[in-house]
Amino acid sequence: MKSTKTLFRTLKVLPILLLGGCSALQVVNSLSKIYTVDVKENLSFGEHPKLKYDLYLPDTPNQEFATTPVIVFFYGGSWNRGDKSEYEFVGRRLASMGYITAVPNYRLYPEVKYPDFLEDGAKSIAHLKTELGKQEYQKYKPSEKYIMMGHSAGAYNAAMLALDARWLNGAGVSHTDSIQGLIGLAGAYNIYPIKDTEVRPVFEHPNYPPKSQPIDYVKLPHPPTLILAPETDTLVSVERNSEALHQALQKAGNASTFQSVEGTDHITLVGTLSPLLFFKGSTTKPIEQFIKTIYQTKQTAQTSKP
Repeated sequence: MKSTKTLFRTLKVLPILLLGGCSALQVVNSLSKIYTVDVKENLSFGEHPKLKYDLYLPDTPNQEFATTPVIVFFYGGSWNRGDKSEYEFVGRRLASMGYITAVPNYRLYPEVKYPDFLEDGAKSIAHLKTELGKQEYQKYKPSEKYIMMGHSAGAYNAAMLALDARWLNGAGVSHTDSIQGLIGLAGAYNIYPIKDTEVRPVFEHPNYPPKSQPIDYVKLPHPPTLILAPETDTLVSVERNSEALHQALQKAGNASTFQSVEGTDHITLVGTLSPLLFFKGSTTKPIEQFIKTIYQTKQTAQTSKP
């Protein structure tokens, strides 16, 4: 659940990128501009200066789907670090694949604790629904139901918003009418008891709030879930989190797909979305396939007409 700045400490390749005083993360985001998309930055959804999101739009309206899929991506960082600007490479890559993508900020510890960042996430979605209702976006035909997506601690946020209706409903948004699916990357779904000393105070260790883990909400009927896990993970146990959530969702009768991405670890799993970093496995392929199965394509819409 570390910041993506840790990502590039783990890489043993491309050391030349660090020359000239430019961080590798800046280089990755800069090179992501090869993906030609439209970007609207710093859309405010609250009074706090942190509460803004960036919106990435396909260069041309998506021609494959009846409505354009919408993804809301939450970054990780142990709930105490991170910023949307660090994830431009994610927003641009997903938008280049034909999906409207929002990357929101949320308030961090020590300023806030659970569940404040979930309330922030819900507010960002409420604002996004209003934003995408404007005339300027109608050429995209944006879907009214969104995919929640996140990495590490951000996958926890995404999963809680997708599985626990309290947060969206509390923000004045119908949970049932707003969630199309969930994509989690190296997610923290079942972390009690918490071993990471950075994370402990976020959840009031050892007095953990009840019903505050995604795995607590698997029994309700839910839209499909795609759980992507790295091949090796020394930060967040795959067995205890990703595999456990997948199995619990399936046992409860929900559609869930689990896939381990070959050649990745906890940090480099999200790095596969970069145009610069290449691994044996891919996150984009399962994401594309997942979205095709849960959003109606134009071809399907045409063949289903009487």
